[in-house]
Amino acid sequence: MAYLKFQGEGLFNGREILPANQVLITNEKGIVEDIIADSEAGADVQHVNGILSPGFVNTHCHLELSHMKALLPEKTGLVAFVTGVMQHRNFSQETILEAIAAGEQEMWDNGIVAVGDICNTTHTVAQKSLHRLHYHNFIETSGFIPASANTRFEQAVQTYKAFPAVHSSITPHAPYSVSPALFELINEHSAGKVISVHNQETPDEDALFLDGISSFRQLYSMLGADISFYQPPGCTSIQCWLPKTDKPNQVLLVHNTCTTETDIRFAQQLAAGRQQTLYWTLCPNANLYIENRLPHVDLLVKHQCAITVGTDSLASNWQLSILAELQTLRTHFTEIPLEQLLQWATLNGAQALQLAHTLGSFEKGKQPGVLLLDKRLESVKRLL
Repeated sequence: MAYLKFQGEGLFNGREILPANQVLITNEKGIVEDIIADSEAGADVQHVNGILSPGFVNTHCHLELSHMKALLPEKTGLVAFVTGVMQHRNFSQETILEAIAAGEQEMWDNGIVAVGDICNTTHTVAQKSLHRLHYHNFIETSGFIPASANTRFEQAVQTYKAFPAVHSSITPHAPYSVSPALFELINEHSAGKVISVHNQETPDEDALFLDGISSFRQLYSMLGADISFYQPPGCTSIQCWLPKTDKPNQVLLVHNTCTTETDIRFAQQLAAGRQQTLYWTLCPNANLYIENRLPHVDLLVKHQCAITVGTDSLASNWQLSILAELQTLRTHFTEIPLEQLLQWATLNGAQALQLAHTLGSFEKGKQPGVLLLDKRLESVKRLL
């Protein structure tokens, strides 16, 4: 079997940037054979300008919303955004499927090899069956009215059955949209799996749990849902919902725009006590698109949180590009080293989606894809 040999201006192996004298060797299918010194590599080495990296892992996407690209206005706040999504669901099946295919192609072109994808429908099943990218399907369910819990959960189960069970899990939408009864059903079904939760994306979310004075009340009123039964627990959102999810092995906390240092400490102590791994997923461009604010990334770094990167959807972002997310993080948090950003986008993401056995790093036997990155993170090219 022939081997491919790549040498760049640096080689990021998933954890650190190795010097330029290192050569990556793969077989023709991109399966990693070794990393060796150029003095031992022999002939036929492909010399490229830039940093070699494993493929990117997008841990939070809504591929099924790709048809809403540029449809919703920017910086209106989360409640207005959610309202807009619900009001613009009447598109033809053909339009939706074409946009899904285009969205996946955009991710492929931008060096993404795996996706944690939120699914409220089965619209993405056909595209995913082509196996161009790896997916973990987060089958999302919601229902704030306790009496609807069983019905909503059964609907999620039916959607879940349309996807490969080994790479899928039923997951809560967000704390403000899932009742304790529905959390309980999800928790039991997700034992040993990974789930994903939209966490503290807006100040109104914490307000709903702290004192109940929140624009989410107006949202439910507009939907005709009577939540007069609801009494705020008097704590922040994460301190209310995270204790309800003790059975999944891993939890992805997505957005975390308003998460405080106290919240981080609470979450870490709780997870450590029950031997659960938390991943903190950042989607900075979506945060700017919707709320025009960014999470306290410096606090997550300070507390050594396991961080991953997502794009959210084309309804809430200008593109599906992990590189663009890294560029935004690098602009606003200049103290974060390049190799740390790259680990968030590769190995951490693969671990979060339980795909690290084959993706995320250049280790023998893995097939993580090979990217060429400009040293200033201005461009990405897929080599394999």
